[in-house]
This record gives sequence, C-alpha cells and structure tokens, in this order.
Amino acid sequence: MTAKNKLPLIEFEKNKKVKAAVIFPEVLNQPLSLSADSRLEEAVGLALAINLDVVYKEIIKVRAVKPSTFVGQGVLERLKPLLEAEETELLIVDTSLTPIQQRTLENKLKIKVIDRTALILEIFGERAQTREGKLQVELAHLTYQRSRLVRSWTHLERQRGGAGFLGGPGETQIELDRRIIDDKIVRIKKELEKVRQTRQIQRSARQRIPYPVIALVGYTNAGKSSLFNQLSAAGVFAKDLLFATLDPAMRKIRLPSGQEVILSDTVGFISDLPHELIMAFRATLEEVLSADVIVHVRDIANPNTREQQQDVLKVLRSLGLEDIEQQDSYIELFNKIDLLDDDMRRHLEKQIAARRNRVMVSALTGEGCPQFLRLIDDTLAAHHRTIEVKLPITDGKMIAWLHAHAEVLSRQEMENAVEFKVRIDAATESRLCKMLDSTLN
Repeated sequence: MTAKNKLPLIEFEKNKKVKAAVIFPEVLNQPLSLSADSRLEEAVGLALAINLDVVYKEIIKVRAVKPSTFVGQGVLERLKPLLEAEETELLIVDTSLTPIQQRTLENKLKIKVIDRTALILEIFGERAQTREGKLQVELAHLTYQRSRLVRSWTHLERQRGGAGFLGGPGETQIELDRRIIDDKIVRIKKELEKVRQTRQIQRSARQRIPYPVIALVGYTNAGKSSLFNQLSAAGVFAKDLLFATLDPAMRKIRLPSGQEVILSDTVGFISDLPHELIMAFRATLEEVLSADVIVHVRDIANPNTREQQQDVLKVLRSLGLEDIEQQDSYIELFNKIDLLDDDMRRHLEKQIAARRNRVMVSALTGEGCPQFLRLIDDTLAAHHRTIEVKLPITDGKMIAWLHAHAEVLSRQEMENAVEFKVRIDAATESRLCKMLDSTLN
C-alpha cells in the first residue's frame, strides 16, 4: 500500500520507536487454542514485527467481560500508573475490542489503544508487496475502520441538504464518513475483481504448463520462506518475524527424478485471525486448492506445534479441504530440527517411520531437503496408471512433451496419427487432458 493510500491505525512521530505495552485478557471458562502464555508471547512477537518497543507485558484474568472497558475498573486503576511509569504510548489488547471499549480505554488510560485486529492489519499493511495484496489490505483496513465510526466527534450536527433554507435534513458527519468509506470499498472491490480475473487467467495458463504445483502452507514463522529459499534460491524475504511473507511466490525446481515442479510459498496462518482478514486473503489461499501436493510446514521446535497444527488444519478445512491430512497428496514436514536435542530427534524419527507422508528437515542447514524432494517424487508417482493417447503425427510438440513427462510403454504409428500407451501419474494426466482440451478448442 502506498503512503498516500495507506490508512494507518497507528500514527506516531516518524523514525521514533514507539513504546508499547501488551496485555492478553484471559477470559475465564473460555477455551483457547494456545495457552495464555503463548498468546501473550505471540502478541509481543506481532508488536516486534512492526518495530514497536515492548516495555511491558501481562496476562490479565477476566471473570466477566465489561461492555464498556472489557477489563474491570480495578485493572485499569492498577495499569494506569504502570503505563505512565514506562512512558508507554500505545497499549495493545490481544483480543477483539468493540469501538466503545477501545474509546473508553483510551479516555481512561490517556494513551492510544488498539486490539489484535488493528495490530495484524498494521503488519499486513507493511508487508504487502503485490497489487492484489495491497488492495486486500486496504479493503480490510476500510472494513475495520468503518466499524470504528462511533460518535466521538463534536461536529455531528446535521449538514443541511438541498439549496437555500428549505432543504431537507442532510447527513450527519458519521453518515458522511461512512458513505465515503463505502464508496472506497466499492471502488477497491471492483479493482480487486479485475486483479482476480487476471490472476485466474494466469492460473489457467499455469495449469496448461506441464508442471505439478507444490504448495507450502503452515503457521506464521514456521519456516516456509526459508525452506522455499533453500530449495529454489529465490531470495524471498525470510526473517524471524511473524507474517514475514504475505504475497505468494512461485519458483520452478527440479526433483531427483528429473521432473520439474512449481513450488509455491503462501501466507502464514495464525490463531484467531481477524474476520476482515480471513475474507480479504481467502483469494490468496485459493492457490492452495489447485495444488497437486500440499506441504504442511511445522515448526517442530515450538512448544505449541500441535496447537499451531490444528489452527492450520482448521483454515484448510474452511477452504473446503476436509480431511486433508488423510489425503495422499498431503505431506507433513517437520522443520527446524537443528533446534532439537538428541532425545527429541530420536522421538521424531520414530514418528517419521510410522507415517509415509512425513519428513524432517532443517530449512536453515538444508538437512533432510534431499529426502523431502524424494518424498514429493514418490507422492506424485503414487497413483500412476496406464492410459492410451492418440496424437496427430504432425504435433511434434505434444509428442515430445509426452515422452518427457510420461513413461512410454508402446508406440504405434498410423496414417495420420500416433497411438501411445503410457504410464502416467494423476497430476500429469490432469495437465495432459487440459492441454488436449486447449488444443481442441
């Protein structure tokens, strides 16, 4: 998003590192996908991802959510002097706040307050690089800001409508601001639709290219981009930051069998992703739906790796990929084994031995990457079948492609055609059918 179009949710002096406090309000008797400690540390990681200086962090127990402040008055009275002592400029509340709760907290604590949604939006705004990514972020910003239009202005008298003194009642400032935002949302949705149509054409073109697509998915900071770079030497931004990658990247790599495939790096998942962003980035994740093989990259050294795994599977199920972990096209990759001790590695090796679709690697050192590539080879070849293909004898390009991407068992030349019997995997067969359909049409 350009500086001109960006809708900042955090506005402070340029080049100044903002002092921030992070609190996680743990609502009692409310189940969590991650532990309270892990949620707090994740929120701190999100704050560090946009270069905030976290000077205070705390888990706050909440028995009952207060409609106006979320937390109780006693908590606010205790927090205020602590925040003042640290000269805190920003309070991050790691939950979803209503507009009233946000405004009331700001009035009582006398500092800027943002919730989890605003924090993630800020990160997404900084990381998006492609035209589609920037539009999606701007749409999410506008949707969020629209919900923040509360009666906090002093200029809310009605603007007189019509000409002269007889004009009817005009719009309130809130209505005017909401209409402006609605107009922007309509405009961005139209632009997004154009971009998506272009991307659909590009995707269709890729499907005609004889390369299976391997999609890397996983929790944010699991090491997808590092693995992508290790395998493709693409130089994609990879850093120990949450949401280091937002826009999908694709590169061609060669498997040990000699087969070439497209490797796709996707946006990282996270627990309790704001609704605005689920909708905004659904189109980006749709790349996963058309992939021939889905590789779930897990940070196996993270103590919350099981919880993160469930969050990823939940998102995949929401995309329509039910029981994906049971599919033959699914690979579970245990990353960051360089951080494990010997006992953990031995335990992990036993898990690997029990499942065909598991592999352990270190994206940092490259350990296990050759085994991972061989597993992709095996996965693509798992469902080979024998088919007959009849091609015009003059179509040298298709005949050459068939020899390059299938095992030719027999060849019979006829008057104007050549009939092949080939052994072929499901992904390659699908591409062959699309290429033949394209030729006929």
